Amino acid sequence: MAWCIDRRSSLPSLPLWGILCGLLFLGPLAAPRAQAQDWSQAPRVYIDCDRCDYNHIRREVTLVRYVREPQQADIHVFVTVEGTGGGGERYDFSFLGRRDFEGVDYSLTHTVGRDATGDEVREEVNRMLEVGLTPYLLHTPLGTTLSVEYPEREPDETSSEAAEDPWNHWVFEIYGGRVRMSYESNQSDFRSRWGLYADRVTDTWKTRLRPYFNFSFVRIEQEDGDPVSSRTHRHGFNSYAIRSLTPHWSVGLFGDYVTRNDRNLKHRVRLNPGVEYSLFPYEDATRRSITFTYQVGVSLVDYYEETIFLRTSDRLANHELQASVNFEQPWGEVDAGILGAHYFHNASRYRAELFGSASVRIVEGLSLNFSGSVERIQDQLSLPRGETSAEDVLLDQRELATDVSVTGSISLSYTFGSDFADVVNTRF
Repeated sequence: MAWCIDRRSSLPSLPLWGILCGLLFLGPLAAPRAQAQDWSQAPRVYIDCDRCDYNHIRREVTLVRYVREPQQADIHVFVTVEGTGGGGERYDFSFLGRRDFEGVDYSLTHTVGRDATGDEVREEVNRMLEVGLTPYLLHTPLGTTLSVEYPEREPDETSSEAAEDPWNHWVFEIYGGRVRMSYESNQSDFRSRWGLYADRVTDTWKTRLRPYFNFSFVRIEQEDGDPVSSRTHRHGFNSYAIRSLTPHWSVGLFGDYVTRNDRNLKHRVRLNPGVEYSLFPYEDATRRSITFTYQVGVSLVDYYEETIFLRTSDRLANHELQASVNFEQPWGEVDAGILGAHYFHNASRYRAELFGSASVRIVEGLSLNFSGSVERIQDQLSLPRGETSAEDVLLDQRELATDVSVTGSISLSYTFGSDFADVVNTRF
């Protein structure tokens, strides 16, 4: 586990950079000394984190008072989590000062290994919160009660080169055994899913090799006829190799193979090179990103049945352009994009999609959440000829022809009452 600091600003008359760098060597912050204090002077803190154990934080990190809304906070702590190439997770902590601490913003980064237990992760999250809150506490009367603990350093201890990686940054994950079975007097159902991820991530390259296998079987007994059964499979192989060129540009090569009888695809092999431009530097991607991606490629397809276009196989060239926006900020989160694609042999065989989701804090306590997508579909080249029965649809054996797909959801949430959220009660 390791952590680093990116200085954004400093407190007035406070050598923040020196304090934080000193803490890097001194180690974790201890709890305040046991003496009577006026805790009404403790800063108000709002923790904004989807993956944190709030009860554990409030129970263990008692340096501050916790509030339920960011508008009530003196310090807004924004935490995002990203997977690392080694299978671990990187936690990015953004400390945003408000009120008396307005403009005092900085970030900490902490990485946990893939072998870390859930308890180890939450303890490290708590420790980083304590370290990050220290500069703010030092400008309150509580600052004089703080103490630090640090590991003893051997006199001959020197920094050494990182051990050579015998796996050359490759990480493997085998998943399987996800078998779901159900049985009733008139129906039986079996589904299975398994596969392998092989990933290699460095500062320059991002590579994945992924074979996967999915199989399902459904049998339904009928009182006035023969039983109805369905066997479907979806097997394939996904891969990509992406190279970083600059803080804003990257290129990649994407390849996949799939066979699935529910979509009339006996074999499909696809190879697409692509390029991506990021409006913001990639290092800002956990908080904000606007990207534009273009891919062009070819597909070789064999069908189980003759298609509605009287084809048993196809050699297809297509391209697609996608623009994506993602913002994770104290006021909420927005994730949206637009995609367009078509085949070169016939521009009328195209697909266009607009999608998005957002959670926005309107006023204190009131949040609006919505998501949706609108898709125009004109590229279903694999649809088989002939009639599609109701049984085929219900058992998901055939794809239905469609021109438009629309999905959406919207919700409002409102909370009110006491500003404070310090008390932890885990009974029942």
